[in-house]
Amino acid sequence: MRVYLAGPLFSQAERRFMAHLRDRVAALPGVAALWPGDLFADDDLEAMGPAAKAHIFRGCVEGLAGCDLVTAVLDGPQVDDGTAWEVGFAHARGMPAWGLRTDFRVAGDTVHSLVNCMIECSLERTFRDVESLLEALAARAAAPARPARS
Repeated sequence: MRVYLAGPLFSQAERRFMAHLRDRVAALPGVAALWPGDLFADDDLEAMGPAAKAHIFRGCVEGLAGCDLVTAVLDGPQVDDGTAWEVGFAHARGMPAWGLRTDFRVAGDTVHSLVNCMIECSLERTFRDVESLLEALAARAAAPARPARS
C-alpha cells in the first residue's frame, strides 16, 4: 500500500515532524510512504526559478495519483492550503484520505468540527495521535486487498 503524506513542510519543525512520520509509516510492513519533501531538492528548485512551481505541482500530482491513500497532517490554526488541495484531490478521485490532528485547538466551522468542514468531511477517518494512525495503517496494509473504486 502506497501512502501519500500531505502536510506543511515550510519550517524546520514541520519538516522534521513530516520526515519522522514518513519514517514511522515506511517502517510498517506492506506500506510505502511518499512525502513531497523527498521529491524536490531546495537547490534544484532555486535553480529552476519561475519554473519551480509547475515542477512541484506536477511532481505532487503524479505522486498522489500513484498512491492508494492520503494521510494529511491537519495541525495549526488552519489546515495548510496545499494539504487541503491534496485532500480535495484525493476525495475527487475516490481515493481514501485520513487526517491526523494532534493540535488541541479547534479550528473548524462549528463547535463539533476539528478543522474546516470541507476538509473534515472529505476525510474517511481522523486520528488524534500518531500511534492510532500507525495502528490503523498497519491494519489496512494487512487486510485483504479491496476492489478498486471506479
